[in-house]
Amino acid sequence: MTAHPGGEKSRNVPALMLAAIGVVFGDIGTSPLYAMKETFSGPHAVALDRGNILGVLSLVFWAITIIVSLKYVIIIMRADNRGEGGSLALLALVGHAAEGNRRLTTLVTTLGIFAAALFYGDSMITPAISVLSAVEGLQVAAPHLEAWVIPITMGILLALFLIQSHGTELVGRLFGPIMLTWFVVLAFLGIRNLAHAPSVLAALSPHHAVMFLFREGWHGFLALGSVVLAVTGAEALYTDMGHFGRLPIRLAWYLLVLPALILCYFGQGALLIAHPEAVENPFFRLAPTWAALPLVALATMATVIASQAVISGAFSVTRQAIQLGFLPRMEIIHTSEQEMGQIYLPLVNWMLMTFVMVLVVGFKSSSNLAAAYGVAVTGTMVIDTLLIGILMLLIWKWSRRKVYWLIGGFLAVDLAFFLANSVKIPDGGWFPLAIGLIAFTVLITWKRGRTKLQAQLRKDALPVEDFLMALSDRVPRVPGTAVFLTGTPEGVPIALLHNMKHNQIIHERVVLLTVQVEEIPFVTGERRLENKLLAPNFHRLVLRYGFMESPNIPKALAHARTDQLGFFYEPMSVSYFVSRETLIPVSKVGLRGWREQLFATLARSATSAMDFFHLPSNRVVELGSQIEI
Repeated sequence: MTAHPGGEKSRNVPALMLAAIGVVFGDIGTSPLYAMKETFSGPHAVALDRGNILGVLSLVFWAITIIVSLKYVIIIMRADNRGEGGSLALLALVGHAAEGNRRLTTLVTTLGIFAAALFYGDSMITPAISVLSAVEGLQVAAPHLEAWVIPITMGILLALFLIQSHGTELVGRLFGPIMLTWFVVLAFLGIRNLAHAPSVLAALSPHHAVMFLFREGWHGFLALGSVVLAVTGAEALYTDMGHFGRLPIRLAWYLLVLPALILCYFGQGALLIAHPEAVENPFFRLAPTWAALPLVALATMATVIASQAVISGAFSVTRQAIQLGFLPRMEIIHTSEQEMGQIYLPLVNWMLMTFVMVLVVGFKSSSNLAAAYGVAVTGTMVIDTLLIGILMLLIWKWSRRKVYWLIGGFLAVDLAFFLANSVKIPDGGWFPLAIGLIAFTVLITWKRGRTKLQAQLRKDALPVEDFLMALSDRVPRVPGTAVFLTGTPEGVPIALLHNMKHNQIIHERVVLLTVQVEEIPFVTGERRLENKLLAPNFHRLVLRYGFMESPNIPKALAHARTDQLGFFYEPMSVSYFVSRETLIPVSKVGLRGWREQLFATLARSATSAMDFFHLPSNRVVELGSQIEI
């Protein structure tokens, strides 16, 4: 289940590097807008003196080195699931290795789902804080426009969410060049300001970080809650690995993004030593006066791109969750004929937009939002470390001693940042945690409910053998092929029994079709379809998909060979029979109380099988049934 050698794309590496720069590094690349500012002027600000500036710079440098360069880029990116990355891909990878150990499987599943749930909280805060921090540059470049910061921010975000339904293919071509320009500008501004105090380069030594923490004590520890803002977005390198491959992301990070970020942070440090009054907004004070407005425009474009990457990530995570059985079916629209990864989920889009707007209006400034930022990110980092540790032991077969030392070191860093961020919970950190807990509850409830529902259906299902034996020759046969969709690959579907009961006919060819989603990103053509002949003109088909694919039943049947199907496929002679289950919660069976009600509500809100599987509406027959849960 681990990577094929290299796990790389065969396309042009420089082109992939440019594309990755435009998508992968938006979040971490816009952190210089607010990370240093929050450390010295946020709610747990440290005193602005030379020793503290060197200490904070050293913490930023080593946090980026340990968390991003070492943990994510070198180690975690090795853990790809058939080329794909991200919390759910890692969950599928580790979960497969943990099979047979019930406790470990439960632990792995819980951790992976909670990491995915925390992402939703992060995906709401990132657009709000990023765009707001960029537009706040107007307070430096054009102070008379300060009152327009929030309206302009909301206008930009509204436009961003409105264009999602049209796809981002056209503007996406500009992402790479714009972000390339952004990182070059970051590096230039950093180098330009290092001349103010080149001695800040001494902060590359870790002893400045250690001295800062010892000198400042508890106050220095709390400063980690702001320092961690410099590494938000690190997990995107792993999540987006499937789109670009390991090599382009690694090259882009080491050759451009990392040097640009370090130069920018150290340039801000040098500026603060020479001009302490710049602490109100050290990033925008890096630029000469004439360049302030162009820098605001460039920063706004960069933060919009960062926000787009997070929104697209939310769409992708939601689709994976649906395919793996953690969420009910939702409408998924493909916005590009060339790129299968470009999708749009209306429900997710409008929910994200609503919460992002509420955050901007409610918190009013990037400094206030920073108080809510970091909790979800550091929680995800802790979970990724635990999962990769399990993978090292079970799949990579590394020595226990080596794993314990390495994972212990990573956990010490991750937990320090997480605990430092935990003090933010009363000041806004509760928001991403609340969203994460709600999402986690929904994911777990749906998975648990579907498992119990499938068990109930299997229990009540009539064995196929009994059905065939009881099938009378007096039942009229009508021309055509009847495809009965069923969630379980055993027994007779309820829709078939209802059709026999009410219409008292049977088609000349009957197909029992089950769609299975496997814990791998993509399924190869040879494994896509499995056919079993149960009786003459009576087939059971299993269609397999990966969790990164969108099932399309008519397309799959049309592309299948006749010897695979076991019969000749004629689209106009096929009728699809779908069972719509009405769930009746009863406290004595299955889930309990409010979780029963939640599961039933989610089931009622699910997109119909006809839409989700792209079935032609004029060839679908829907039959209802009631099931107690």
